[in-house]
Amino acid sequence: MSVISRTLQTPRLFTHFLDTGGGGQTVVFVHGNVSSSEFFEPLMLSLSGDSRVRLVAPDLRGFGRSEDKPIDATRGVRDFSDDLHSLLTTLEGVSDKVVLCGWSVGGAVVMQYAVDHPERVAGLVLEAPMSPYGFGGTRDTVGTPCFPDFAGSGAGTANPTFVQQLRAGDRGDSSDFSPRKVMNGFYYKPPFRVAAELEDRFVDAMVAMRTGEDHYPGDIKTSPNWPGIAPGARGMNNALSPAYVNLAAFANVSPQPKVLWIRGKDDQIVSDNSLFDLSFLGQLGAVPGWPGAEVCPPQPMLGQTRAVLTAFRERGGSFEEVVFDNCGHSPHIEKEVEFRAQLQQFLLSL
Repeated sequence: MSVISRTLQTPRLFTHFLDTGGGGQTVVFVHGNVSSSEFFEPLMLSLSGDSRVRLVAPDLRGFGRSEDKPIDATRGVRDFSDDLHSLLTTLEGVSDKVVLCGWSVGGAVVMQYAVDHPERVAGLVLEAPMSPYGFGGTRDTVGTPCFPDFAGSGAGTANPTFVQQLRAGDRGDSSDFSPRKVMNGFYYKPPFRVAAELEDRFVDAMVAMRTGEDHYPGDIKTSPNWPGIAPGARGMNNALSPAYVNLAAFANVSPQPKVLWIRGKDDQIVSDNSLFDLSFLGQLGAVPGWPGAEVCPPQPMLGQTRAVLTAFRERGGSFEEVVFDNCGHSPHIEKEVEFRAQLQQFLLSL
């Protein structure tokens, strides 16, 4: 089998996706923020010889080559999970139950899918998943907001220079905030880098993402609370705010899918000390005016995920946590051989 680039008009979205075709168990890879299905193609190629599975990787709305319909942030990640359901119910040959592998924000998307369509899910692979309580603005493992307006989350958390570089289609590395520099510095644990040709393709995928108030990062709302920004109602980063994302309900999913949680030990993006969390940056002195750990402690992202999955297990579910040493935010790229082995073992266990 080979990996084929395809498009399909579903009832919700004109969707671009990568597909190996064939029969067997359908395995769906869902990408994260500032990326696309392109980031899964090398892994899909390495797995494409297995006739027991069909591999599918869509571009989310506004990413890659999918339609750029606006993102309604007040729905959390449900625009994406509903789009995914529309694709899987329109595409021919999809198995009755699917295995969903979500990377970063994609982890929250597949958890939301499992909450809404548990009967369709055989298993979940959560790769460096975003916290079940979104990104930024919470203080403990049950997702309590630091402020009532969820200040510290939303579109205003995006670095404006990075947004400008994306919008300009910057493919160079002269700026510390260029997509290439951000990818190599934070998606992976330095000094890891992919081959030059593949790196160029990944950067092309990053800058193909639509920017603006309906997409990345979204509309920015000011706040009287530190750090002065709160989530708006439109666009990508607002959709990730805990004002709209709360996946604690995953603990009560029935029927219960088997869950594999894979992460890199040195992840700088999804971490209890994330360099993309304004509270942690405030603690470091990088964002002025931080009111202290009593008011705005760093978000315990890993602790939040572990708490929800532990509650899931206490209700009869099963999950395994696998941590790769010397690995950042992209285990399927940085540790492809090890990741592939874990995925194949997981599929055999279902």
